Order: sequence, then structure tokens, then C-alpha cells
Amino acid sequence: MLMELQEAKGGPPDVGKMLGGEEKEEDPDAAKKEEERQEALRQQEEERKAKYAKMEAERESMRQGIRDKYGLKKREEAEAEAAAAAEEPAAGSLTRPKKAVPAGCGDEEEEESIMDTVMKYLPGPLQDMLKK
Repeated sequence: MLMELQEAKGGPPDVGKMLGGEEKEEDPDAAKKEEERQEALRQQEEERKAKYAKMEAERESMRQGIRDKYGLKKREEAEAEAAAAAEEPAAGSLTRPKKAVPAGCGDEEEEESIMDTVMKYLPGPLQDMLKK
């Protein structure tokens, strides 16, 4: 029987409890240790965030140097200007702006001149028929 109990303790932890083995004792300082662990995790997270914020600030300064060198604008500024330009013509309109009518479309005077041009190249009898 003693041998079976020793084999049981070597197995999964629950088997020892089922056979009447020792239960884990509660550590009196467990709450304090857990609190210290949580504080260490918070501190590590803050250090990590500070590290990446510093790296991003360095990258942004490099980006700004490139922008200044080549006369570029920030992406947000360029997008804001493009959006403002798109809204400007249609400020009071709920629909998209109408396209301009191309020259020659809808002008009756020009249509007559085109008709006159065509008539010049037609033979005489056809010209007479079309004039009527």
C-alpha cells in the first residue's frame, strides 16, 4: 500500500489529493507577492511604452527633416487640403458638381454653320432638296 501511495504522488497532482496526500498550504505572503508582480508588470509596460514613444519621436524628426529638404507636406495636411478643395466647389450642393458642357454641344448657331459646311460639299440637286 505504501508503494502505491508513493507512485500516486509521482503522478498528476490531483491523484495525490484523492489518495489523501498533502494539500497545498496557502502562502501568507501570496497577496503581497502578487501585488509586487503586478507592479513590476506595470513598470515594464510603462518602460516599453516610453521606449517606443522615444523611437517614434526620433522617426518623426527624421521624417520632418526629409519633408523640409524636399518641400513635402505631412500626409494628414495634404489629405486635409485635398478634402477642403473637394468640398469648396460643392459647399452648398448636395449632389456632385455638374460637368461643363463641351463647346459645340447645344449651340444652335454653330449647328447651322456645320450644316452650311456640309452643304458646300454636296452636289447641287441634293443641296436643293435639303434646303427645302
